[in-house]
Amino acid sequence: MNKVTKGQWNGFDTYILHSRELEVTLLPRLGNNVIGLKDKVLDREVLRRPEEEELEFYLQKPYHFGIPLLIPPGRIRRGQFEYAGQHYQFDRNTANDNHIHGLHRTQCWRVSDIEEDEEGCAVTTEFITSDDPDWIRQFPEPLKLEMTLRLQGTHVSQTFKITHMGQHAAPFGLGLHTWFLLDGSPDQWKLRLPVSHTFLLDEENVTTGAMAALGELDALNEGLNLEGTNFDTMLSIEGKPVEAYLQRSDGYAIRYSADPAYFKHWVLYTKGVADQFLCIEPYTWLPNAPNLDLPQGTTGLIDLQPEQQIELVVDLHIEHPTR
Repeated sequence: MNKVTKGQWNGFDTYILHSRELEVTLLPRLGNNVIGLKDKVLDREVLRRPEEEELEFYLQKPYHFGIPLLIPPGRIRRGQFEYAGQHYQFDRNTANDNHIHGLHRTQCWRVSDIEEDEEGCAVTTEFITSDDPDWIRQFPEPLKLEMTLRLQGTHVSQTFKITHMGQHAAPFGLGLHTWFLLDGSPDQWKLRLPVSHTFLLDEENVTTGAMAALGELDALNEGLNLEGTNFDTMLSIEGKPVEAYLQRSDGYAIRYSADPAYFKHWVLYTKGVADQFLCIEPYTWLPNAPNLDLPQGTTGLIDLQPEQQIELVVDLHIEHPTR
């Protein structure tokens, strides 16, 4: 039952990982996005999946579907910063001439390996940033990005391997903008998210580095019902387990966790008052990190040295109610 098959979305190849319980759809040629996760036990889509007729919107804003990669995540003031004596200027692509959600959009990744065994199946893809003129223009230090997507039963993992191929130290950050469906019933869902405090945003929605107490959001640490919530909120993990637990009233649940060595922050986003979606977004760095007068241990900015390789892991588990 553990196998990888090929499909298509708008003429682009997809790779579909199958277990008895789940079906996971990867779209390597348009940003290496996990565009679909279907729970076959309950015949339920777990993620916001793009419809075929939404191609134009997907090409414009691919981070509105599935589990898109943000490299780096969040806003950067005016899209610019200095690092290790080098000037970086990212495209200004949002209000107030700031930059949002990084250089990764719809680049074509190459499938380098497919595995099928008794325990599960996996697809490995790779992309070299110097192959994209727009990327290397904005981020002149070349990187090799690799991702292994593995499915074992009700467990989905993404392992990211980042290799610095350039000559100078480079600032690195990665995030995932994961769109979990609430099926129009936020009152049936509760989120437990261990967090310590929030980070404040200015009038341009750019992170300032200033922190604030959780206040009413302290309920996230025990479990917060999602009815009436309206999130666009940056949260610090700081000493807490890097694990989100999204549970429906019937006991169905999603456990979403990330590597504590690198992931320092969560963003919660509901696109208005919670209804159809809840984005649970693990970030390694705090948006605007290179411009903040804070230590790297706080911002989560990863100082990549030439020839250095790092590995980041994110895990997603589906838990079905016991019958």
